[in-house]
Amino acid sequence: MKVSDHKNAQLIEEAKATLINNDLGGYTVPTHGLYPFQWNWDSAIVALGWLPFDEPRAWEETTSLLSAQWQTGMVPHVVFHQQSDTYFPGPDIWGVKNELDSTSITQPPVLASVIKILYEETKDRALADSQIKTIIPQLIHSHLWWYKHRDPENTGLVVSYHPWESGMDNSPAWDDALEAVPCIDWEYTRRDTSHIDASERPHKKEYDRFLYLVDFFRKMNFDDTLIYQDCPYRVNDVSIISILHRATKDLLWLCEKTGVDNEQTEYLKERLNLTASAMNKLWCAKTNMFHSFDTRSNSLCQARTSAGLLPFFAGLVNEQQATPLISVLDNWLEHSQFAISSTHPEDPNYEPQRYWRGPIWLHVNWMIMLGLKDYGFSTQAERITDGSRACIYASGFNESFHAETGARSGGADFSWTAAMGLYWLLPNQTEKE
Repeated sequence: MKVSDHKNAQLIEEAKATLINNDLGGYTVPTHGLYPFQWNWDSAIVALGWLPFDEPRAWEETTSLLSAQWQTGMVPHVVFHQQSDTYFPGPDIWGVKNELDSTSITQPPVLASVIKILYEETKDRALADSQIKTIIPQLIHSHLWWYKHRDPENTGLVVSYHPWESGMDNSPAWDDALEAVPCIDWEYTRRDTSHIDASERPHKKEYDRFLYLVDFFRKMNFDDTLIYQDCPYRVNDVSIISILHRATKDLLWLCEKTGVDNEQTEYLKERLNLTASAMNKLWCAKTNMFHSFDTRSNSLCQARTSAGLLPFFAGLVNEQQATPLISVLDNWLEHSQFAISSTHPEDPNYEPQRYWRGPIWLHVNWMIMLGLKDYGFSTQAERITDGSRACIYASGFNESFHAETGARSGGADFSWTAAMGLYWLLPNQTEKE
């Protein structure tokens, strides 16, 4: 899609304005109203958007998120810095009593990979060096928590306890696993459908189960051991596993550059090897894709989703898997000039506009693109880049995009989409592709 220099310049300014307008003083909300707090992987991605025009603010985004880190090492998926009545469930439902109110679950740990980029690309070296000294111990604490608390049996594959932890909240990959979760027995009023048409949001039957799990965590007093044993939803999420693996490699790179070498870094290296040896469990020869694994039913989550491409980002695709997986991707990309839908268009669960069941998400595309480039699949990486840029050109900085038309899906004026525009997709950023 040909776009004038004037239009590109206008979009760059609109992207900057989106971040500035969503900045609540040290942290950036995804969008006002629908998501009025600080979200974990949103903030990590958003830091990349601040980087090209406000380096101190990029670092502040990450340190603000880490300020809510639990003593266990977990970085929560939402931080409730201030009150808002436009979102449900809020801190009263979660029941967490920390210095900063938060949820009791986490999200994909892409933060270390973002910190590596900040450290490499920040022009103010004094700022980078001062920030990294504090951040590296916090990142190590977080990654140790993942491996020790979310994989206590040393299988090599960490587990997730809630679809919200995946960030891909309503993915059809979770449908069967959620069926084992009871519905809650109390009434509630959702807030999301007052901001977004219900046809784009999860159904009530999913939300009932989402809230049952929130109740369950509180009843277990947030005890990781009890939750691991008894949680009715326990999934080896291929997206989390892949993002964690890449992030641990990036964290170890940071440790090497800054002279951190100890028992903790040796342990992290061992965990990388353990995950690499366990990944075949998530490969399906029938679909030629990676899938998440429901540890309760001992079965693969069958839906074909973009999460199954993230092992490229992690470097976890072996030689025998790469060619058939690329064939799947080539077929996927033939369905639309926009790319890439979050569920394969030929999957029976595909819905091009319903939350995570089809719409396009640019930050996921960015990770897949990086992985493809690492493997030398430059044609596919360029196609995803072009398809992602086409979304912005078609309808601006939305939460996600209709998989077939590129129209708005989800919230408008969305921070992580603006960040991907500034860092990755708009002119003068192409050297980062």
